[in-house]
Amino acid sequence: MANNVWELRPKSGGDTEKITINLGCVDLGHVDLLVQDGFYSNRTDFIRTAIRNQIERHAEATKQSVARRSLDLGLRHITREELEAARAAGRRLDIGVLGLASIAADVSPELARAAIASISVLGTFQASAAVKAALADRVR
Repeated sequence: MANNVWELRPKSGGDTEKITINLGCVDLGHVDLLVQDGFYSNRTDFIRTAIRNQIERHAEATKQSVARRSLDLGLRHITREELEAARAAGRRLDIGVLGLASIAADVSPELARAAIASISVLGTFQASAAVKAALADRVR
């Protein structure tokens, strides 16, 4: 693999996360009716569209909240070099992400603990099991 390319998740995972929801029978029936009538290609298409519509509906409030909480929006990849620089400067990072936060595979649990004061992820957090365990008391 080239030096500037990282595998963020296994190839089988795609760029989505699986969630489970519980719906009442009548609500599910409405979804199925809209799918059968061709408004949506399947249940997932309906649910994604509904979620996107709600996110858009609350876009201004979300934008203000992201700014107030000082969150990085989108993808935030934390490299070994970034953490080593923070540690060398005698500072610890407070990381906040709305989206995907990933810690490079070559980051040791010791380096992560030494350089990260806290990590808050609204979305998906990817790191080795050892790094996640080392940061467990710092994940908000």
